[in-house]
Amino acid sequence: MFITKKEQLYELIRANPFISQQEMADQLGLSRSAVAGHVASLIRERRLLGRAYVLPDERPVLCLGAANLDRKLRPAAPLQMGTSNPASAEETFGGVARNIAENIARLGMPCALITALGSDAAGQALRSYAEAAGVDMSGTLRLPNTHTGTYTAVLDAGGEMVVALADMALYEQLTPEFIASRQPQRNAASLVVADLNLPLDSIALLLSDARDSGVPLVLVAVSQPKMARLPQDLRGLRLLILNRGELEARAGRALPTEADVREACRSLQAQGAQDIIVTCGAAGVYHTIPGDLQWLPAHDVDVVDVTGAGDAFSAAICWTLAQGAADLTLACERGLHAASLTLQSSQTVSPALTPGLFATATEQD
Repeated sequence: MFITKKEQLYELIRANPFISQQEMADQLGLSRSAVAGHVASLIRERRLLGRAYVLPDERPVLCLGAANLDRKLRPAAPLQMGTSNPASAEETFGGVARNIAENIARLGMPCALITALGSDAAGQALRSYAEAAGVDMSGTLRLPNTHTGTYTAVLDAGGEMVVALADMALYEQLTPEFIASRQPQRNAASLVVADLNLPLDSIALLLSDARDSGVPLVLVAVSQPKMARLPQDLRGLRLLILNRGELEARAGRALPTEADVREACRSLQAQGAQDIIVTCGAAGVYHTIPGDLQWLPAHDVDVVDVTGAGDAFSAAICWTLAQGAADLTLACERGLHAASLTLQSSQTVSPALTPGLFATATEQD
């Protein structure tokens, strides 16, 4: 059965409402003007009522960055370096942006993820799992003849990470040109969240667009080496979430005291960031308030597995900001609660994160 180019184009839009006209032209072997003509025809026929239209109360949080196959290796006895250790292994889905997206979806808020996946079985399984969890994957880049990113963590007997190895070269394909092609999806979001697995130029584009669009942008650090991907000009940044080591990497020096952390945060604000949250592991977090820092202690819990706790913290922060709340102390309190639940779970995303988790707090706001 012969299928016209217009019908093929219509099916592409049905599969991804945010697809650009250039992408459709490339996939169908048409000129850009021919695609525009078919789109205009479909609008006249009322088969298209506008691309990627979203009602205000349904605007999703949009996450951009890594989505990996995570491997966790846990030794059966205290870890001995330089030799073989008997261990148990498990595979889960991870990646900072993916974890944040799933946490937000589990909390009951519409959420979408833009990432890069390989053409392998892991990529298909990761996409299917995310969609089943309620995460919109329509804007994701699928790379042929490429394997999906992996993150391998070695834990000690207490569940703390000893070392981690990340194979994430495919995220270099999340170029400024690709990010620009997803601008309608970003403009339709209530909040954009990106991790620093994106290339430097792509982060710079997100900052520039945040200044122009007014859609709040949150950046989440992923490691000390990747702090090099954070631009010097941070104008347009609503919030930067990072740990103390990552802040030191940005500052280029040790920050042993609270006064040092305060000074480093002020420097970031002078570069354009509105607010900063600095996590300090099991101790707690700092967050900026006008002219100063505020400290909140972490919850005292029995740790099962640290994997994903920081991402749950960031997700609860973003969930709160997307609700329109400006109280960063409230956001951090919710983040610490979400992190404590995740620390007590063997899963990267705790099943205890449900739509009603913060209902009581919301009613009191």
